Amino acid sequence: MTTQEVWTTYHKDLKRFIISKTKDAVVADDILQDAFIRIHNKLHTLKDTSKLKSWIFTITRNSIYDHFKSQGKSITFDNSDIPVEIEDHIHTEKDCLRGIVTNLPKKYRTPLFLADIKGLKQQDIASQLNLPLPTVKSQIKRARQMIVQGFMDCCGFKLNKNGKLVGEIQEKAECKICN
Repeated sequence: MTTQEVWTTYHKDLKRFIISKTKDAVVADDILQDAFIRIHNKLHTLKDTSKLKSWIFTITRNSIYDHFKSQGKSITFDNSDIPVEIEDHIHTEKDCLRGIVTNLPKKYRTPLFLADIKGLKQQDIASQLNLPLPTVKSQIKRARQMIVQGFMDCCGFKLNKNGKLVGEIQEKAECKICN
């Protein structure tokens, strides 16, 4: 089955499911888009097409979890919320990134966290860490390079001619960092 066929068959059901949890049609559209990106990227890994419906609802449920988690909120589901049995967690880029960032040396991880997660300006980070600004800039740049290398090492990503990472997340058992 293609992504287009999955969309045609299930997108209305998935959107109703998402709206029942979020109570917001705009947010539901964003979550549905995220879920279908995941579905598209992993559809080739589905071995038993008889489990397609439960598989896509699991991916959608995880997308809803991720949305609420990013908002600092939590959500729970009844088993009756999902039409069929729930499968194990789907391995995503976020899992790999978490492992890669966790393995960064602290001197790189801290400035990267302050810049890219907390959104602080590099000058403010330098002041907070009591470091020269060029050092902070260098550490952040190095941390980002280490993340790129981590995706290349962990999941076999490659750099294209524009210097962008390309590839697909491997199954968890095949990842060197997540495994």
